[in-house]
Amino acid sequence: MSNSFSIALSGLSAANTALDVTSNNIANANTVGFKDSQAQFGDVYSSGAVNLNTSTSGEGVQVVSASQQFTQGDISTTTGGALDLAISGNGFFTLSSPSGVAYTRNGEFSEDANGNVVSDTGEFLQVYPPLATGGFNTGALANLNLNTAESAPVATSSGNVILNLPSNATVPAQTPFDPTNAATFNQSTSTTVFDSLGNSFPATMFFSQTATPGVWNVNMTVNGTQVGGTQTLTFSNTGAVTAPPGGNLTFAGFQPTDGAQPMSMTFNFGQSTEFGTQFGVTTLSQNGFTTGQLSTVSIDSTGVVSAVFTNGRSTQLGQLAMASFPNEQGLQQLGNTNWAQTFSSGTAVQGAGGSAGFGTIQSGALESSNVDLTTELVNMITEQRAFQANAQVITTADQMSQTVIGISTNG
Repeated sequence: MSNSFSIALSGLSAANTALDVTSNNIANANTVGFKDSQAQFGDVYSSGAVNLNTSTSGEGVQVVSASQQFTQGDISTTTGGALDLAISGNGFFTLSSPSGVAYTRNGEFSEDANGNVVSDTGEFLQVYPPLATGGFNTGALANLNLNTAESAPVATSSGNVILNLPSNATVPAQTPFDPTNAATFNQSTSTTVFDSLGNSFPATMFFSQTATPGVWNVNMTVNGTQVGGTQTLTFSNTGAVTAPPGGNLTFAGFQPTDGAQPMSMTFNFGQSTEFGTQFGVTTLSQNGFTTGQLSTVSIDSTGVVSAVFTNGRSTQLGQLAMASFPNEQGLQQLGNTNWAQTFSSGTAVQGAGGSAGFGTIQSGALESSNVDLTTELVNMITEQRAFQANAQVITTADQMSQTVIGISTNG
């Protein structure tokens, strides 16, 4: 009888533990990045000597483990911005904290007071830092930091001009060239240029037909001051630029009054034409930029993080460091949907989103828990019945014991 009691008690304990696992799964059905577990059972037999000619009923049951199930959770689009991240496929985000390295599927990240991208519990999201020569240093890890201050300005040094000058133009009525006197030039067009400190200045190009057909004088003013002297642009009888070779005109000598470096700008007119009777500008571009403030952060499917600035420029800040394991079920649960590497899990394999063995990154989205509530409710009913059945065994064994005691007393 005592063996029946102990066997039934082991069944009660196992059913209770399984119910604990199911309860934890249900409680975390809405936890981002959570992975459910399944209670796994093993039968128990005496380790003592066994008579081969007799059978044994066993010693009951035990919970061998609560095995984690790393199946894919549903990915839902959020409105949290670029720092909400989801992994579609295999892999974990890598986190760092004073307690060590951790791994997670929870992509709810935000920026702290120092510009570091952190998890809900303060761990730092890790990236491969960018190399000066391009690409990323996949042999090192660094905190992803968005405190990029400002995008440095770039002084205008070159540009491209595509326009058409009218082939029937006449020589201006007055000479010499005077930017304030419209009678000394035929056409003009303007753009904005930038000095080495990021300050902008209006720049205007003036075009004057010379006495020689197909030959034009080009003058330029920056902030109202003529720079570079008069340049000459020559067209062939088919309307294409023939001189200077390549169509490059250089305008040098502008000295900004803000203490910036002197400016020398070369504009390419190689694709300009001299056709018909109409003046028209197709392209007037230059390579300078003013100072830029951080506008947005973008993260592509391979985990490359780029800062986009208000001046139109972008800078790569790093590439998300992904990790995978030979045995994911061997990872140690740390809580807060974080896991740690163990001997059983094997050493982390580092990689990047979209590479062999790793899923892709989706920005502006989160991976939901992989808990299936319908399955968990069925499991709960099964575990409840197992508990009730084992309790009934104890009741039956107790009744049998009472019967035996009654027989002994009456005897």
